Amino acid sequence: MEPIRIAHLTDQHVGRVTPFAIQRQAIALTNAERPDLVVITGDFVCHSQLYLDQLIELVREFRAPVIGVLGNHDHWAGADEVAAALRRGGVEVLRNDSTIITIRRQRLQIIGLDDAYTGHARIDKAVVGLRRDLPALALSHIAEEADRLWKCGIPLVLAGHTHGGQITVARLHEIALGKIGGHKYVHGLYGTRQPHRGAVVTGAVYVGAGIGSSVMPIRIGERGRREIAIFEFGRRPGEFEEPDHEQAPLPGRAPSPEKMRRRAEKVARRRVRRSLRATVEFRRL
Repeated sequence: MEPIRIAHLTDQHVGRVTPFAIQRQAIALTNAERPDLVVITGDFVCHSQLYLDQLIELVREFRAPVIGVLGNHDHWAGADEVAAALRRGGVEVLRNDSTIITIRRQRLQIIGLDDAYTGHARIDKAVVGLRRDLPALALSHIAEEADRLWKCGIPLVLAGHTHGGQITVARLHEIALGKIGGHKYVHGLYGTRQPHRGAVVTGAVYVGAGIGSSVMPIRIGERGRREIAIFEFGRRPGEFEEPDHEQAPLPGRAPSPEKMRRRAEKVARRRVRRSLRATVEFRRL
């Protein structure tokens, strides 16, 4: 196939914590790479819906088609409202769904999972209609979903959520996100892009370091820097020098059912709180 250039951004966290100038610079740098497609893997907002107008303004600046999936912050702030704002900005939002796009007269399947952190990912629903005769790429806010997506025949997954650890000195990011947080995939490329003879399942996942921050706007260390990743689809690994190579996953630890229940309750509580605030404002009017 003729190479297709795809730009991957994640965790923009548009809001008070990350300066708007940084968000604008990320768009400009992305456009300068002249990608055929831009994909964004969740956490478009930070903690609220207060900056949805700025989010719409930002995503409209991309010069290539944009496809995105939601993250946990988007669900905490209001998934439907965030998704509606993105669509107004021209972003195709996939929530356990897929789409086929045509680039340079070639078709590519994009599978998009809703956020797994808050329990909204449904792989069985997302892969309905998956075609084996077309190349496929999956987007997921949580990288660990790649283990199951590979089994569906999707060889590459792009993800986010971790911010690369933000502080990566002395491998603190692997301690905080790996040993404490239970993540197998913290930042960079994991798995393999080369099919192995006799292997039941092969695949790769790339975890981006993201653009924004959700708590502290601090990034220290080489791997904690803000990041835009550019992928050349249709070229073999090794054809050109790459800044990152496949690495072994950390042991990882799946969240317990109790933890998933608490996460779901947090989303529900915030939804009720927003509804109550809206009711109060209506009565005041």
